[in-house]
Amino acid sequence: MNRKNNRLILNVAQVLIWACAMLLPAGVTWLISGDSVRFSMTFWSSFRMLMPICLVYLVNYFLLVPKFLFRKQIVWFVVLNLVLLALLNIPNFVPRGEIPEPWREHVQRRDILAFRIPTLISAGFFQLVFIFLAIGARSIIRSNDIQFQLQEEKRKTAEAELTWLKHQLNPHFLFNTLNNISSLTQIDPDKAQESIGELSDTLRYALYDTDTDKVPLSGEVAFMKNYIHLMQLRCNELTEVKTSWDLPAGDVKIAPLLFISPIENAFKHGVNARMASFVHVGLSTEGQDLVFNCENSLFEKTGEDHIGSGIGVENLKRRLELIYPGAYSYEQHEQDGVYSVRITLKNLLG
Repeated sequence: MNRKNNRLILNVAQVLIWACAMLLPAGVTWLISGDSVRFSMTFWSSFRMLMPICLVYLVNYFLLVPKFLFRKQIVWFVVLNLVLLALLNIPNFVPRGEIPEPWREHVQRRDILAFRIPTLISAGFFQLVFIFLAIGARSIIRSNDIQFQLQEEKRKTAEAELTWLKHQLNPHFLFNTLNNISSLTQIDPDKAQESIGELSDTLRYALYDTDTDKVPLSGEVAFMKNYIHLMQLRCNELTEVKTSWDLPAGDVKIAPLLFISPIENAFKHGVNARMASFVHVGLSTEGQDLVFNCENSLFEKTGEDHIGSGIGVENLKRRLELIYPGAYSYEQHEQDGVYSVRITLKNLLG
């Protein structure tokens, strides 16, 4: 059931509660006495007593609070409420001859003003209480709506960033890999055929298997293995690539494509065709935590393209904050020509 239907049910329920409050005393009277005259008198007595505060509450709940108070039109909110209260309390100023029979004798015994002022104050007090109740009810609903909208925005942001990551992965990764495979077809046809299979598996996973919030860790690791093998195609014998996969037992799930940006950056900034270089990638467990490590030799590119400062890294940090708020750590270090990234997903295995 969507929020629109929930809101409709809530609004209808409030109207029904007020209707029941007006009918309940008369209904009890009917059940006890079975007297239709007493039923009618009790109903109209309840109706006259509850209708003003019912109108005050419902008018504020449906109109004045959302349309004026929440839109910072406080003067209009106050003025319209004063007009509403004045209209509802007109019966307290009726001439003596129009005062209801049960009150007439009492009024005759006392001063008319002394009778009307306490009645007016009492009625105004209860009506004011229900104005604040309407403000409170609307504020709670508004707060829930804001929280829901924030969660929706976070979810849409995470989905958009994942989509961006897929689109980023596909064009230049596919172009570079196809070029490397093309060069292999004449040198090592068997390796070229194997690489085509790995490329097919990698793209299938990125395009189709990551359309959920969480994916099996085993599938994510298989994807990373294929991705690293394909990235190795453009490396020569001067580059050392090592991987270590110490996976936990059981059905563990994580957010998809979470560790690709550090691996991509490692090959982008850590490999030099003319100098010795290395890329080390590992996944391990520490207690109930899942830990990803990536180290590489550092060969900074010229210009503003510095490792650890790209869009991919910023998106990764935002995705971690959105998906694992308060349950992750992200560390990056650069020392003595070595750049390292460590991502910890806390209590993931608990």
